Amino acid sequence: MREPSFWYGPPSLMSRLLSPLGALYGALTARRMMRPGARAGLPVICVGNYHVGGAGKTPATLAVAAVLLAMGERPVVVSRGYGGDQEGPVRVDPHCHTAAQVGDEPLMMAAQLPVIVARDRVAGAALAQRDDASVILLDDGFQNPALEKDLSLLVIDGTRGVGNGAVFPAGPLRAPLAPQIARTDALIVVGQGTAAGGIAREVVARGGLVVRASLTPNEASLSDLRGKRVLAFAGIGDPARFFETLRAHGVDVAASRTFADHHPFTPEEIGGLVADAAKQSLVLVTTAKDMARIRSDARLAPHAGGISVLAVTMTFTDEPQMRAFLTARVERAR
Repeated sequence: MREPSFWYGPPSLMSRLLSPLGALYGALTARRMMRPGARAGLPVICVGNYHVGGAGKTPATLAVAAVLLAMGERPVVVSRGYGGDQEGPVRVDPHCHTAAQVGDEPLMMAAQLPVIVARDRVAGAALAQRDDASVILLDDGFQNPALEKDLSLLVIDGTRGVGNGAVFPAGPLRAPLAPQIARTDALIVVGQGTAAGGIAREVVARGGLVVRASLTPNEASLSDLRGKRVLAFAGIGDPARFFETLRAHGVDVAASRTFADHHPFTPEEIGGLVADAAKQSLVLVTTAKDMARIRSDARLAPHAGGISVLAVTMTFTDEPQMRAFLTARVERAR
């Protein structure tokens, strides 16, 4: 879905009109979050968001996985596979599966570590255990009570925060903040913005950890784009952040196109983007998540070679602190 502009703007009439629906939705979700979950038999680390839309959850999951691997753990990601039609549980094979089958984010992550897609997260955790995982990384699922979490890491954008602070559909929150913060063990604040300051203070007051993180573009992909004029397009939660990242690193974004998060591109759309870029002598560039959908679709894949990708990696400002925190919590869960 495409985020309504009023979610991240000043108080609006539309938000007030939708607030009764938000109150009902939030109450139901908060009550659902209180249900007891099943034990997986090994530590479960959930990486999630307070809100719908993008904040860097997938790069955060990969960053946490990298720390766990450095600790000697064997993390396996369990994901619902949003956007895919596979119920699972199924091991994602980036050479065989498509984004339409398993979702773009699982397909992208599977290039770096084992990923299981399962609508039934308990079944997904069981398969991960059979696959000799030592730790389960639950991709999203913070508001889903099916699995008991030993550690919940919430990702928030330091500039956007939680927008107008209202619950969907009046705002971007999936549930009221209070019950969500009460279940937050650590807050990962992406970027240098201060919009998450109030939430960070509450997390710390409850004994949780707050760690800063940044998204760093791959230097090889940047070097191919510097000095060139580009047409950038993105179908992610926050396309504007992608465009600003390009500009901040010296790329001339002459034109941009935005699509809804997880947008299923059609041949006409990709063909139109290729034609527009050619007419204006622009280089076409997109995100790794968007390219996962393009490359895995036989109708779109022929265009993939002519589209550049800006890959990014999340790094923690204080990685030793995150490693010590994860070590202590994983050992406690065993």
